[in-house]
Amino acid sequence: MSDDQKTISIVGAGLAGSEAALQLAAKGFRVHLYEMRPQNLTPAHKTGHCAELVCSNSFGTYAKYSAPGQLKWEAEQMASSILESAFRAHVPSGQALGMDREHFAKEVSEKIAREPSIEKIDKIVESLDEIPRPTIVATGPLTHEKLAHSIQEHFATEDFLYFFDAIAPILDTESINMDIAWKQDRYDKGSGDGDYINCPLNKEQYYSFIEEIKKARKIESKDFEKNTPYFESCMPIEAIIERGDETLRFGPMSPKGLTNPHNPQEKAYAIVQLRQDNKMATAYNIVGFQTKMAYPEQKRIFRMIPGLEEAEFLKLGSIHRNLYIHSPKLLNPDLSSKKDPLLFFAGQITGVEGYFESTCIGLLVSQFLTSKLNNEVMTPPPATSALGAILRAITEEDKDNFQPTNINFGLFPPFAKKLRKAERRVHYIERARRDFLRWKNAISVARETQKFTEEFSRPILKESDNQVAEKANAYLDSLQSL
Repeated sequence: MSDDQKTISIVGAGLAGSEAALQLAAKGFRVHLYEMRPQNLTPAHKTGHCAELVCSNSFGTYAKYSAPGQLKWEAEQMASSILESAFRAHVPSGQALGMDREHFAKEVSEKIAREPSIEKIDKIVESLDEIPRPTIVATGPLTHEKLAHSIQEHFATEDFLYFFDAIAPILDTESINMDIAWKQDRYDKGSGDGDYINCPLNKEQYYSFIEEIKKARKIESKDFEKNTPYFESCMPIEAIIERGDETLRFGPMSPKGLTNPHNPQEKAYAIVQLRQDNKMATAYNIVGFQTKMAYPEQKRIFRMIPGLEEAEFLKLGSIHRNLYIHSPKLLNPDLSSKKDPLLFFAGQITGVEGYFESTCIGLLVSQFLTSKLNNEVMTPPPATSALGAILRAITEEDKDNFQPTNINFGLFPPFAKKLRKAERRVHYIERARRDFLRWKNAISVARETQKFTEEFSRPILKESDNQVAEKANAYLDSLQSL
């Protein structure tokens, strides 16, 4: 490998960019990590920290028999640095991997600052031509306008797509009335201490709440945003209500699995859940309450929720438009551009949705790029694994209506034999773990074999038979350890 190949440019220090940078540094590469914040903040970001979380403080569930849980298990097997930081910043969130946002972002930023192989460059990258290859573009869905135009020119296409993303409000914990609200996880499946705060509504309160949301003044979309869709898991509550007045009761306001200790005999008609937002538990966010209501309306309407009558808002809900590219048409299976094999894309800009899914695309791209620079044959993870399933969803499903996706069992190849839902989950996970470990071990064996071959292809005139034998034995020992 020549010297100029040993330095990799990464544009964007979000989740995917930070993961890729730390992975590549650990593999012996130099990394130039470009980030435009804090000099130029996006509509969603508030700091210049790496890996800042903006829409939620959760990486989603890590329940064993779930697709998101399997994705985390696979990332852990690949030594995901972002996942390690997430566990360090963990706050009680039931079966979800919730984090203290500030603690998490500082932890990742400090890791990058401590890594001598990473040079963080505070700069707005306006053109792909500014950055030497190899390059990873991990600028996320809020890519700077000029860089987005440069990417569009590179692909010579109109296949730039958009969707709306929304942010839920955050409350001061001390302003929540615990004489009405209580702590409990659905079906008591959390830590045992009650990781969520629950606010109950009776039938009359629920319908009054729904009617006020319908009448509330909303932030109007600009003309160029009018045909932009919402991503399903980040849909504003007012958009959910358009599907029917009862819809929220079967979504974020479901009363299932919860019992009010203040009034055990009376079952709530609907329940609003609050999730811890920082380690000190001084802030809670309203789960699933993304909104585009005007700020004064949010305060007025959310204070209708029993227990939140005196709520103090640390942050109100908002909405912003996100960008992603048509990856199935524009990217190779290793997430490099079909027009430039040393230009890679990672994170939400590729069409994955979800914080941890974005992280995992950064993790995969670091593996693909390492293999390419080391002249290795890199086999993508199997389709039966979570990493393989999400990768194929954004590179092989050439749909006309390509939309962001997060990890779910619907992306996994089905079984030939029909199974009940509960059985199917177990079989998906068992198959994913088996096939993933086989893939991971095969890569390790291939790399050890290549190292052995390269070592013995060099002149060995000065080496004794014993030295050659020692090398061969060391190689066999390394395979045995795998």
